[in-house]
Amino acid sequence: FFLYRPPLHGICFVPLLLLFVILLDYTVLHHYLQKNLSVTRTNNPKEKPHHSELVFGKSMSDHILEADWYAASGWNDPVIKPYSAFQMDPASLVLHYGLECFEGMKAYKDKKGQIRLFRPHDNMERMNRSAKRLSLPTYDVNVGVDLIKEFLKVEEDWIPTQRGCSYYLRPTMIATQAALGVQASNQAKWYVIGCPVGPYYKSGFKPVKLLADSKNVRAWPGGVGQYKVGGNYAPGIVPQREAAERGYAQILWLFGEKHNLTEVGTMNMFVYWKNAKGEKELVTAPLDGTILPGVTRSSVISLARSHGITVREGYIPIADLIEATKEDRVIECFGAGTACIIAPINGINYMDKDYDIPLDINDPSANAGPLAQKLSDEIQAIQYGEVEHEWSVIVD
Repeated sequence: FFLYRPPLHGICFVPLLLLFVILLDYTVLHHYLQKNLSVTRTNNPKEKPHHSELVFGKSMSDHILEADWYAASGWNDPVIKPYSAFQMDPASLVLHYGLECFEGMKAYKDKKGQIRLFRPHDNMERMNRSAKRLSLPTYDVNVGVDLIKEFLKVEEDWIPTQRGCSYYLRPTMIATQAALGVQASNQAKWYVIGCPVGPYYKSGFKPVKLLADSKNVRAWPGGVGQYKVGGNYAPGIVPQREAAERGYAQILWLFGEKHNLTEVGTMNMFVYWKNAKGEKELVTAPLDGTILPGVTRSSVISLARSHGITVREGYIPIADLIEATKEDRVIECFGAGTACIIAPINGINYMDKDYDIPLDINDPSANAGPLAQKLSDEIQAIQYGEVEHEWSVIVD
């Protein structure tokens, strides 16, 4: 109640007290890390690939960050140690019932050599939501972010300095209790690994063509589409492979009787068009429980609104999009996600018929629309610290 007492003699103590609480929390957190985090560096560092030869997800760096949890005692002390394989019981629940969730995030180096993270607290909060949905343990978000910062300090030499390159982080949580039978696990492991990655587009934007899937469904109401769990991804591998065999880069996931647009592969989808009323708007599927609340999605929405663009989170039946393409009302479409940031779309196949999607109506040679290009440039400028922004968190 002290925080809300009226000021004495016209002096308000609330800001001072809040500052004290923040500083105390920061001090306690770092004291915890210094006291409890164990770091063992490798004696056999791996050879680092040249930045021009980086392939996504192939070259894991030298160390792993991990912490084990037990229902009876809570979290064990976290450790950073040389990268190595796990020894797991064949009956571990994760291997049988998919009790697993993960995150995807990136670290960057700015021109000063400082390490930066892009909206890391959002990733940690989303991971907590995913873990809770699977009856896995949650953790303090600030501790999670600070542990990742300490991990990045150890792996600093693995973070590329070239513009367009970054260091991909994969926080993961798995159920490790050895037991058969569908149940909540009384043991879990949280760990983080990482690898350097090159630019998603090595020579500028490369627009993608989509195969709209009217047969398979990525997520459904009451399911786990809004969580980043492994079970959302494995079933999409076969449809994605079939799309690739037909010459399409990604699946456009549809849902419902009207075949509403939902996601593109593992990305959120955006449509910039003139609606039936002739109003320009940027539209993306609403967070109705079937859509992953992407960090890049949120960033695109915020930046677009800051430019005065009307953003609507709503449903678009694919028939409406096709009609709009025929009436030249579609301005541009793109996907948005951590790996590529922005992926311009230049075509969609639906019911065995191809429909062209414009990129830049004023420049037929362009590989991206003006809005997609602008948003991509802005997000990257923030990620690399070229523009100071609250979304870019310096690792200090």
